[in-house]
Amino acid sequence: MKNLPAELKFSGRPAGDKNAGNHKTIHLNATAGISGDMFLGALTDIATSLDGNFSLASLLGGIKLDGYSISARRETRSGISGIKANVHSHEHHPHRSLSHIKAILAESDLPNRARETSLSAFTLLAETEAAIHGTTPEEIHFHEVGAVDSIIDVVGAMLLMDRLGWPEVISSPVNVGSGTVMCAHGLLPVPAPATAELLKGLKIFSLGEPMERTTPTGALILRVLAGPEGFRDIPAGTVLCVGTGLGSKETPDIPNALRATLLEIKGAAGRFKRDEPALVEANIDDMNPQDFAPVMEKLLENGALDVWCENILMKKGRPAVKLCCLCEASEAERLGEIVIRETTTLGVRITATRRIFLEREVESVHTSLGDVRFKTAILEGRQLRKMPEYDDLLRISKEKGIPLPSLRSEIERETRA
Repeated sequence: MKNLPAELKFSGRPAGDKNAGNHKTIHLNATAGISGDMFLGALTDIATSLDGNFSLASLLGGIKLDGYSISARRETRSGISGIKANVHSHEHHPHRSLSHIKAILAESDLPNRARETSLSAFTLLAETEAAIHGTTPEEIHFHEVGAVDSIIDVVGAMLLMDRLGWPEVISSPVNVGSGTVMCAHGLLPVPAPATAELLKGLKIFSLGEPMERTTPTGALILRVLAGPEGFRDIPAGTVLCVGTGLGSKETPDIPNALRATLLEIKGAAGRFKRDEPALVEANIDDMNPQDFAPVMEKLLENGALDVWCENILMKKGRPAVKLCCLCEASEAERLGEIVIRETTTLGVRITATRRIFLEREVESVHTSLGDVRFKTAILEGRQLRKMPEYDDLLRISKEKGIPLPSLRSEIERETRA
């Protein structure tokens, strides 16, 4: 599953924000799942609270689509009040291609970022559908997600994000539901194929009476705006507003509502990237030290984020080595199996952890001794430090016969000039 292009990742801070240590975040509580109209309703509730004159219909006026009307009214689900967004259309079984939707977006009067993000969303959907049906994105004809209401849901979501200043979007694990759903391809298990594909790498669960609780449009919006790295607990911050978007059905077991909490995050939390990887560890006291390096290399080749060893003292005073592997949570058991197979340990520990880390950029710099990649650490949009990649220095050191310390000094002197 492809992720959103780097240039469309959302920091939650508008460009040029003087108070770069602060940023706004929307946390979604998706205990009841998510659909396009639920997300649209939740953000409309926030926008209305912040501006009493806000009109969803006016916001969507620039979309070049005919034959529809939209309403946003306050209703309740299981006693929970929120906004139900309804798109009324006379279409029946619409089949739009990606090129058709591109044309609609090109002709519409939309802010650039909203247009480009909507385009990325529908392109991602076309790639997803193409993979499912064994064809190409250009040949795909959207069914449910090509209907007027789904187009309005997606583009409307991006327009509301634009109006709110593109806050960062994070989410709780999302309830996908269970049972079956009737769609253009017949009766299918929940989650539907496109939904399941879009949810790859995201945190999900199933709870409540059988029904489709996360729709393809909802999964698409969640994938584009939050992504796999956006699933974490609500952070410390100041609550600015809470919005609730309602689904169509009245469900007695779980209120059919999506809650969106808009927060302002201050201090360090707004300056760093964050994620929740897993830590795989094994205490090993009976293995030849020479055999650790190949295991570490294999873990890195298989997607580990970092690998290291620590000297420890075990029971009865036995010296040992703790092999540590940091990885994506979804990869923990697979990499743990590598540790078990490639070392003498009888088992591994897997724990969830959290990281804060700087944004990084890598660029190749031409020097008189060869091309060297430099890694630049970014803090609040500014360069904090710039370091040459060790692997490139080692390669040039071997090729030129120059000791590493001398080579590093020469490369750094030349690039500073």
